[in-house]
Amino acid sequence: MTRYVVVGTAGHIDHGKSALVKALTGTDPDRLKEEKLRGITIDLGFAHLNEGETQLAFVDVPGHERFVKNMLAGASGIDGVLLVIAADESVMPQTREHFDICRLLGVSTGVVALTKADLVDADTVELVQLETAELVAGSFLEDAAVVPVSARTGEGLAEVRSALLEMAGQARTRSPRGAIRLPIDRAFSIKGFGTVVTGTLVSGRVAVDAMLTVLPSGRDVKVRGLQVHGAAQPVAVAGQRVAANLSGVDVSEIARGDTVVTPGCFEATRRVDAVLDLLRSARRLRHGARVRFHQGTSEVLGRVVLGPGLGETGDAGDAPGELLPGGRGFVRLRLEQPAVLTRGDRFILRAYSPSLTIAGGQVLDPQPPRGGIRTAAARRRLERLLDGVVGEVPGARDLAFGVLVRERGIAGLPLAALVTRAGVSPESVDAVAGRLVASATVRRIGDLIVDAAALAAVSDRLIDMVTTFHASHPLSEGLPREEARERLFRHGAPAVFEAVLEQLVGDGRLLARDHLALTRHQVTLSPEETRASEAVQALLGDAGLRPPVPAVICEQLGCDTAVLDRVLKLLARQQRVVRVGALVFDSAALETLKQDVLRLKTSAGTETIDVGTFKQRYGISRKFAIPLLEYLDRERVTRRVGQQRIVL
Repeated sequence: MTRYVVVGTAGHIDHGKSALVKALTGTDPDRLKEEKLRGITIDLGFAHLNEGETQLAFVDVPGHERFVKNMLAGASGIDGVLLVIAADESVMPQTREHFDICRLLGVSTGVVALTKADLVDADTVELVQLETAELVAGSFLEDAAVVPVSARTGEGLAEVRSALLEMAGQARTRSPRGAIRLPIDRAFSIKGFGTVVTGTLVSGRVAVDAMLTVLPSGRDVKVRGLQVHGAAQPVAVAGQRVAANLSGVDVSEIARGDTVVTPGCFEATRRVDAVLDLLRSARRLRHGARVRFHQGTSEVLGRVVLGPGLGETGDAGDAPGELLPGGRGFVRLRLEQPAVLTRGDRFILRAYSPSLTIAGGQVLDPQPPRGGIRTAAARRRLERLLDGVVGEVPGARDLAFGVLVRERGIAGLPLAALVTRAGVSPESVDAVAGRLVASATVRRIGDLIVDAAALAAVSDRLIDMVTTFHASHPLSEGLPREEARERLFRHGAPAVFEAVLEQLVGDGRLLARDHLALTRHQVTLSPEETRASEAVQALLGDAGLRPPVPAVICEQLGCDTAVLDRVLKLLARQQRVVRVGALVFDSAALETLKQDVLRLKTSAGTETIDVGTFKQRYGISRKFAIPLLEYLDRERVTRRVGQQRIVL
């Protein structure tokens, strides 16, 4: 199986980076006319080298300080670095800056080439080797191969090639699984083909005819064709340098810094929580400082909100006004333009003016909740998120996901956010959710994972609310279901509300229909209400089909209007009385009426009845006849046709 490794060059201007790449690959990475004329690399150049089962893709970056932002666009996707130091000049300013950038970006392996070795004697080469060792001491390049080489004579080329292949065996491998993510470093148009973009495929596997999305614009595109190192391919996998011919977007609508992704798997953001390492060579970083944020191939201006600091003992102040050189701390970055980020992404900060590299960091949360980060509580949250990124504590990654779920409360975290926000591959979402559920810290409700403690708390609040309602409305059937949802679950999904009710019903704590009631709840009448209930039932039973209106009932019984209203509602729920318009009838009287009307069709052979006949038969006035006939219609005993009713 071919191993794909992206190697980025790094080093000072005119130290021979491009010449070395050309000598190794046979390809001149300087592609621009201006680069040819001036003899320096201005923008990114590309070349490749195939050796057996290893394919090295070189990203040649400019060394001039004015083009460091272009260097950053190329360095973002590399797996290893070829640090180039000219033997006739040794370590120079951009050598240090490029080395710092690679270190801050988390590059883990590399090779050091001492170029132009043919221009100096052996003693000078030895001196440069000592200065190089001093530069890389304690870093990922401390044990890297340091090879004197001359691109002009060919001396040392075989050794550099061998060291690069050995490095490739140690470099991180990128899984072809996961969402597609292609940060664009070039965008141009080819006659007859249209828009073409290039970049290093950071993750995923892209095929011809795939439907993708360009962020941050959100434009949908289709892959018409793919090339890997100049050769057409049906599929490209993570770790390869890719050129993609896209339809659905004009070249004027896409540029370096945009990202081509699997739809729905990434989101653009303007607010980021991160951990930051300030270079020892940088000035102190002040709270609110304006900076240049570099991630992937993008450059965005923003401001730094300093959070809790991280000293060696972890006891720095909760709200520092500045971060000292060499210091480490939590920050919130407020970006002026959207950036496509996910948890774990590494980035570089450069000063706004002058444009110098000052720090690097790692994204802890690309979609943090609103609220300050300059508190002790914020520090605890960020420390947990940091543990989950570095992965040194067993299970810390899942604990960090738990933080994201917990702060969402009963709103829950959509499973899709595990991809867009937490950086989980789409294929791993169910497994991650399963582990969290198995830990009993969360529950899965449909496409949400919800904090178990938040569900328990809102369940208790709901029980308290229903208990309070019973105390205030002892004759009521219970708290209206929709009122409970609106008061407690306004910010939660309907599925969460239903899940809480289902759990409480299953536990035998609640009865849930249109109203919510405690299982132990029983209607209790006061002595006055008991007397009123008995009197009302007796009065309506005697009245039959000619009951008095409620106001007259109050007058006849001498009871309070509010008491009568509560009693009538209770009797209606108990189906002892029935409200028909403004009148209240005894249930038994209405049942007798229904049965008598139904017998008209069978015994007397009468199939229709009008208002006059109805009044005469039951000895009632129109005041009672009309409401009763409408009641019979609703009960499907009769059906009105013109001025008559048909007995059904």
